[in-house]
Amino acid sequence: MAQDSTSVGYPSHWEADVVLRDGAAAHLRPIGAEDAERLQRMHAAQSESSIYLRYFTYKSALTTKELAHFTGVDHLGRVALVILLDEQIIGVGRYDRIDDTAEAEVSFNISDAHQGRGLGSILLEHLAAAGRERGIERFTAEVLPENRKMLAVFTEAGYEVSRRFEDGVVALTFPIDPTERSRAVMESREHRAEARSVAELTAPAHVAVVGASRQPGTPGHQVLQNLVEGRFTGGVHAINPEAFEVGGTTAHASLGELKQPIDLAVVCVPAAQLPAVVADCGRHGVKGLVVITDGLDAVARDADGETGETVEVGESGARSDGVAGFDQRALVRLARRWGMRVIGPASVGLIRTDPDVSLNASLSPQMPLRGGVGLFSQSAPLGISLHAAAHRRGVGVSTVISAGSRADLSGNDAMQHFEDDPATRAVGLSLESLGNPRKFSRIARRLSLSKPVVVATSGVMGRSLPPGHDVRTTRAPAGAVDSMLEQSGVIPVGNHDSLMDVLQVLATQPLPVGGRLGVLADSPAMAAALADAAARHGLDPVRSDGDLALDGTRGQPEEAMAAALEAMLDDEDVDAVAVCRQPGLDGTHRDLTATIAAAARRHPKPVVLSSIGVLDPQAPLNLLAGAAPVLETGALQQGLPVFSSPERSVAALGKIVEYQRWRRRGIGETWVPQGLEGSTVRRAADELLDGQLAEAGGGPRLHRLDPAQTAELLGLYGLEVMESVPFRTADEAVAAAERLGYPVAVKATTDALRHRLDLGGVRLSITDAAMLRRTAADMREQLARYGDPGLEVQAMAPAGQGCMVSALEDPLMGPVVSFGLSGDAVELLDDWAHAVPPLTDQDVADLVRRPRAARRLLGHRGLPAVDLAAVEDALQRVAILKDEHPQVASLQLAPLLAGPHGVRILHATVDIADPQQRTDSARRAISRR
Repeated sequence: MAQDSTSVGYPSHWEADVVLRDGAAAHLRPIGAEDAERLQRMHAAQSESSIYLRYFTYKSALTTKELAHFTGVDHLGRVALVILLDEQIIGVGRYDRIDDTAEAEVSFNISDAHQGRGLGSILLEHLAAAGRERGIERFTAEVLPENRKMLAVFTEAGYEVSRRFEDGVVALTFPIDPTERSRAVMESREHRAEARSVAELTAPAHVAVVGASRQPGTPGHQVLQNLVEGRFTGGVHAINPEAFEVGGTTAHASLGELKQPIDLAVVCVPAAQLPAVVADCGRHGVKGLVVITDGLDAVARDADGETGETVEVGESGARSDGVAGFDQRALVRLARRWGMRVIGPASVGLIRTDPDVSLNASLSPQMPLRGGVGLFSQSAPLGISLHAAAHRRGVGVSTVISAGSRADLSGNDAMQHFEDDPATRAVGLSLESLGNPRKFSRIARRLSLSKPVVVATSGVMGRSLPPGHDVRTTRAPAGAVDSMLEQSGVIPVGNHDSLMDVLQVLATQPLPVGGRLGVLADSPAMAAALADAAARHGLDPVRSDGDLALDGTRGQPEEAMAAALEAMLDDEDVDAVAVCRQPGLDGTHRDLTATIAAAARRHPKPVVLSSIGVLDPQAPLNLLAGAAPVLETGALQQGLPVFSSPERSVAALGKIVEYQRWRRRGIGETWVPQGLEGSTVRRAADELLDGQLAEAGGGPRLHRLDPAQTAELLGLYGLEVMESVPFRTADEAVAAAERLGYPVAVKATTDALRHRLDLGGVRLSITDAAMLRRTAADMREQLARYGDPGLEVQAMAPAGQGCMVSALEDPLMGPVVSFGLSGDAVELLDDWAHAVPPLTDQDVADLVRRPRAARRLLGHRGLPAVDLAAVEDALQRVAILKDEHPQVASLQLAPLLAGPHGVRILHATVDIADPQQRTDSARRAISRR
C-alpha cells in the first residue's frame, strides 16, 4: 500500500518476535534514537573485516553524526530495523529511498557473534514488507565480492536478482514483490526454524524445576517426581532456595549454582515470583520455559478495566507504563529478551516418550505408551482431559504439549515440529482459540499432505475466547472457521471423544485406499444397522456378512471369526472392514479381539470393532485392545480399536476415508487469471484505494465507493459491472435506455428492494419508451409505501442463475470469500460456502460446488448448465483482489448472473477502511494475536 504522507508515527505493527535459524527467539523492531549507544557497542565488538565489508573502509568507532544518521529515520523513505537479544543489537537492516523513485538501497550489518543464525534473511523479509507498505518497488545493494554471506542472503531469498560488477563491487537489483519462489523460501526457512525451536524443548540435555517442593501435591513436587520416575535420560536439577534436598535430588538455591547449562526450565513458582524467575533463567542461558504457574491475565488492565498495550518490561517485571500486574504479554516480552520460548502459562507440561529422551516434565504421574500420535492442547483442564483419554484408551504418543493459555508457543509451532518428527505419524490438536488462522491453514495444509491432522474445536471457536486467551475474535460469517479447517485438509471433530476415536484408528490401522466397506456382524439386523450408519458417514457398504455363526456350527468361534474376516480382507473390492459383536442370548460374551487383531495385522486394510450390549465391566470398550508400545520409529502401534457403538466406529473410519479422498485429490495448483500477472494491477488498485481513503479522512469508519469508483476498481481485476443509470424523471429514464439499448430493466436502488420481484422492486424486459414510462410510474406508486427508494435503469442481461459473491476483511482470519445462490438459499437458509485466500484452482472449484443449492448450476430439471469456468474465473479474481487489498473492508457482487456462456455482474458495492495488520503477512514472525 503506497504512502504519500511526509511523516508518520512509529510503526508499532512492524515489531515482531522472530525465530532464528537455531530455534532461539529474538525481538525485531524499528530503530530509534535511543539505540545510538547500543549501535556503538555492536560496532565496537565487530572485527576489522566485518566493518570493512559493511562500510568499504575501516572505522574504529561511529561518529556522533553517523550515529544520528543511522538512528534518525522517518519510517518512510529511510527505514531501519534492529534485532535484539538481551537488549543488545545483534543485527541491523535498513533501506534508503533513492530520490523520489520507487527504488531504495538496502544494507545490513550482522554481529560477528551471531553470524549464521539467519538474521540477514529475516531482516530482508521484514524490510521488503515495510518497503511495499511505503510504496517501494525495488531494492538495490552494493556488496563487495568477498562478502559471500551477504551475497547469499540476496541470491537465496527467492527474488529475481540481477547482478553486475562495476567499480570493484557487485551491484544487485531486484523487485520486492513476493514471488512464488520467495514465498516458498520464506516458508521453508520459517518451518525449519520453528520446528527446531520446538525440538530443542522436547529433547533437552538438562532440565531444572524452578520451585521444586518437598510438599506432596504441589506442582513443584509432582513435576520433579515425574521427571525422575519417568527415567529422564538427561540431568534433573531442583531449584529451591530453602531446601538442601527435594525428592532425593540435591536442591540448589538458584540457577547460578549449577555448573551445567540448562536447556529447559519448568517453572512452578507463584505468579508474583515469575518476573524474577524468568529474568534469572534468561541471564543463565536457559533455552525455553514450561510455565506451570497459573493466575496471569491475558493482558493487564488499568483502573478503568481497559486493556493495556504491549510495553517494555524490565528484569524486575515492572511495566514501563505503570499498569499494575505482570500479564502474559509481559511474560513473553521478558522471555524474548533472552531468546527463550515459552510453553504456558497454566501449562500441564511437556512429554516426550522417545526412550533416548524419556521426558515427563508434566503433572501427569504416568508416562504414556510410546506411539506415533503427537498431541497438542490449550488450557490446563483440556490438557489433563486429553492426556487422560489417551492413557485410558492406550493410544501411544510421541510428544504431548500442553500450551495452557498459549501466550507464546502455539499449535502452529507444534505442527511445524510434528511435520519433521519421524516418531509422529498422526497429529491431534485440541484448540479453544486461533491466534493466526491464515498461518494455521497454510501449515496444516502442508502437514496434512503427509500426516493426518485431527482437530477438536468448540462450536464457538473464534467468536468467544476462553479465560486467558489473548487473541482476536472473528466477525466472519458463521461457518467460515469450519470452512477454513476443511480447506486446510484437517480432520475436524467436535469433541475430545471424537478426537480420540479417530486417533485410535490412525494409531493402529493403515490408511484406507477408498471407502468401500465390508461389514461383519453377529446378526443380519445388526449388519444392516451398521451398513446404514456407514452410509451416513460417507462409506460405501459393498459386502455384508450378518451371520458369523459363532455358536460352534462352523467350528470354534475364534476359527470362524478369523476365516470370515480373512475372506472379507482378501476381497479386492473391500477397502476396510467394520466388525460388530454382541453377547449371546444368554448374556455371555466371548472376547475375540485378539483373533480379530491378529487377522487385521496380516492385511494392509483398516479394521474397526464395535461391541454392544456388553455387561462385563472388564470388556474392552473405547480403547485399543491389546495396546502395545511402538518399537520402531513411524511404525503402527499394535492394538485393535474397539468402540462402544457401531456408529462411533464407522464415524471415525468415515472421517479418515474423507481425509484420504482429500489427500489423493490434492490441493490443486496456483492459478492467476489472465491479465493479473505481475504487480501492475495491484499497484494501480492501491493508488485508487489509498486516494479514496485519504479523501475520506482514513480511520476505521467505512467509506463506500461510488458506482464509478467501484467499476474502476473491479475493472482493474477484469470484473465488468453492467452500467446502471439512476433517474428521477421518465425523460431521464428514456434517454438512458436509448443509450444502453432496449430491452432494459428498472430496479429500486435500495439493497432491500433491488432484487425483490415479489415486492415490485424489479421490472424486466421493457422493450420501448412508452412501456418504460408506464413502468416507472407504476413502480413509484407501488414502492411509495417503502419511502422513496429511487429507481435506476439497466440493460437486460442474458438469462441465467443469480449468484451472490461476498468478500470481507476479518480481524481474525483476514480475507474471507463467500459464494451462494441468490434468493431464499442465502437469505433464509444461510446456504453459503466460504474460503480463505489465496485459493488454488481446486479451492475455487470446491467453493462453487459446496452450497447445497449449487446443483442448480449444473443443470437442474432440464435447465442448461451454467458456464462454471466463467464463475470460477470471476471468483478467483475477487479472491485475488481481496487478498491483495486489506483496505477493501467488504465487497459484494449481488447478483453475479451465471449463464451458459459467461457471467454478468449486475450490481456491486465496495466499502473501504484503513486496514488492520493481518495475522499472516509476507514476513516471518511469531504471532500470538
